[in-house]
Amino acid sequence: MAGANPSAGATTPGIVWNEKASRFETEDGEAFLQYRLREVAGGGGKGAAVVVMDMVHTFVPRSKRGQGTAAQLCAAAFNHARERSLPVLPTCSYISDTFLPRNPAWNALVYGGEDPKPSM
Repeated sequence: MAGANPSAGATTPGIVWNEKASRFETEDGEAFLQYRLREVAGGGGKGAAVVVMDMVHTFVPRSKRGQGTAAQLCAAAFNHARERSLPVLPTCSYISDTFLPRNPAWNALVYGGEDPKPSM
Protein backbone atom coordinates (compact mmCIF):
# COMPACT_ATOMS: atom_id res chain seq x y z
CA MET A 1 0.00 0.00 0.00
CA ALA A 2 1.70 3.15 -1.19
CA GLY A 3 2.03 5.91 1.37
CA ALA A 4 1.19 3.69 4.32
CA ASN A 5 3.66 3.44 7.15
CA PRO A 6 2.89 0.38 9.29
CA SER A 7 5.31 1.21 12.08
CA ALA A 8 5.05 4.98 12.60
CA GLY A 9 2.31 5.88 15.05
CA ALA A 10 0.35 2.69 14.60
CA THR A 11 1.18 0.63 17.65
CA THR A 12 -2.09 -1.28 17.37
CA PRO A 13 -1.83 -4.59 15.47
CA GLY A 14 -3.55 -4.53 12.09
CA ILE A 15 -3.74 -0.71 11.97
CA VAL A 16 -1.46 1.32 9.71
CA TRP A 17 -0.79 5.04 9.48
CA ASN A 18 -1.41 6.28 5.96
CA GLU A 19 0.31 9.65 6.26
CA LYS A 20 -0.36 10.64 2.64
CA ALA A 21 -4.14 10.21 3.12
CA SER A 22 -4.08 11.65 6.69
CA ARG A 23 -5.70 8.61 8.19
CA PHE A 24 -5.25 5.47 10.23
CA GLU A 25 -6.70 2.41 8.57
CA THR A 26 -6.97 -1.34 8.70
CA GLU A 27 -4.41 -3.12 6.57
CA ASP A 28 -7.03 -3.64 3.83
CA GLY A 29 -7.98 0.08 3.94
CA GLU A 30 -11.68 -0.67 4.49
CA ALA A 31 -11.98 0.87 7.97
CA PHE A 32 -10.35 4.18 8.80
CA LEU A 33 -10.05 7.19 11.07
CA GLN A 34 -9.61 10.42 9.11
CA TYR A 35 -7.77 13.34 10.68
CA ARG A 36 -6.34 16.69 9.72
CA LEU A 37 -3.67 18.82 11.33
CA ARG A 38 -5.01 22.30 12.07
CA GLU A 39 -3.63 25.47 13.54
CA VAL A 40 -5.86 26.98 16.23
CA ALA A 41 -5.43 30.04 18.40
CA GLY A 42 -3.67 29.43 21.70
CA GLY A 43 -5.45 29.58 25.05
CA GLY A 44 -8.01 32.36 25.18
CA GLY A 45 -7.19 33.37 21.63
CA LYS A 46 -4.23 35.44 22.92
CA GLY A 47 -1.43 32.88 22.85
CA ALA A 48 0.59 31.52 19.98
CA ALA A 49 -1.11 29.24 17.48
CA VAL A 50 -1.24 25.55 18.39
CA VAL A 51 -1.28 22.65 15.93
CA VAL A 52 -3.95 20.12 16.87
CA MET A 53 -4.84 16.72 15.46
CA ASP A 54 -8.48 17.12 14.47
CA MET A 55 -10.00 13.62 14.32
CA VAL A 56 -12.88 14.25 11.96
CA HIS A 57 -14.36 10.90 10.93
CA THR A 58 -14.28 7.21 11.79
CA PHE A 59 -15.70 4.63 9.39
CA VAL A 60 -16.03 0.88 9.90
CA PRO A 61 -17.88 -1.20 7.27
CA ARG A 62 -20.61 -3.59 8.41
CA SER A 63 -18.31 -6.57 7.91
CA LYS A 64 -15.91 -5.27 10.59
CA ARG A 65 -18.41 -3.89 13.13
CA GLY A 66 -18.65 -5.36 16.61
CA GLN A 67 -14.98 -6.41 16.63
CA GLY A 68 -13.50 -3.33 18.33
CA THR A 69 -12.09 -1.98 15.07
CA ALA A 70 -13.15 1.64 15.69
CA ALA A 71 -11.57 1.57 19.16
CA GLN A 72 -8.34 0.14 17.68
CA LEU A 73 -8.25 2.93 15.10
CA CYS A 74 -8.76 5.50 17.86
CA ALA A 75 -6.07 3.97 20.07
CA ALA A 76 -3.56 4.08 17.18
CA ALA A 77 -4.43 7.72 16.42
CA PHE A 78 -4.26 8.79 20.09
CA ASN A 79 -0.91 6.99 20.49
CA HIS A 80 0.35 8.83 17.41
CA ALA A 81 -0.79 12.17 18.85
CA ARG A 82 0.81 11.42 22.22
CA GLU A 83 4.13 10.42 20.62
CA ARG A 84 4.19 13.74 18.75
CA SER A 85 2.86 15.91 21.59
CA LEU A 86 -0.19 16.89 19.54
CA PRO A 87 -3.37 17.92 21.34
CA VAL A 88 -6.45 16.18 19.94
CA LEU A 89 -9.67 17.80 18.78
CA PRO A 90 -12.31 15.01 18.79
CA THR A 91 -14.66 16.33 16.08
CA CYS A 92 -15.88 12.82 15.20
CA SER A 93 -18.97 11.96 17.27
CA TYR A 94 -17.85 8.35 17.79
CA ILE A 95 -14.65 9.58 19.42
CA SER A 96 -16.25 12.29 21.59
CA ASP A 97 -19.42 10.37 22.52
CA THR A 98 -18.26 6.75 22.72
CA PHE A 99 -14.50 6.24 22.68
CA LEU A 100 -13.46 8.93 25.16
CA PRO A 101 -16.14 8.13 27.77
CA ARG A 102 -15.06 4.47 27.61
CA ASN A 103 -11.35 5.39 27.69
CA PRO A 104 -11.06 8.46 29.94
CA ALA A 105 -7.27 8.18 30.23
CA TRP A 106 -7.05 9.71 26.74
CA ASN A 107 -8.86 12.87 27.88
CA ALA A 108 -5.49 14.32 28.90
CA LEU A 109 -4.69 14.74 25.17
CA VAL A 110 -7.92 16.56 24.31
CA TYR A 111 -7.38 20.17 23.29
CA GLY A 112 -8.39 22.46 26.15
CA GLY A 113 -8.32 25.86 24.46
CA GLU A 114 -11.24 27.76 23.01
CA ASP A 115 -13.61 25.77 20.82
CA PRO A 116 -12.04 26.43 17.42
CA LYS A 117 -14.26 27.06 14.46
CA PRO A 118 -13.63 24.80 11.45
CA SER A 119 -11.59 26.54 8.79
CA MET A 120 -13.11 26.15 5.38
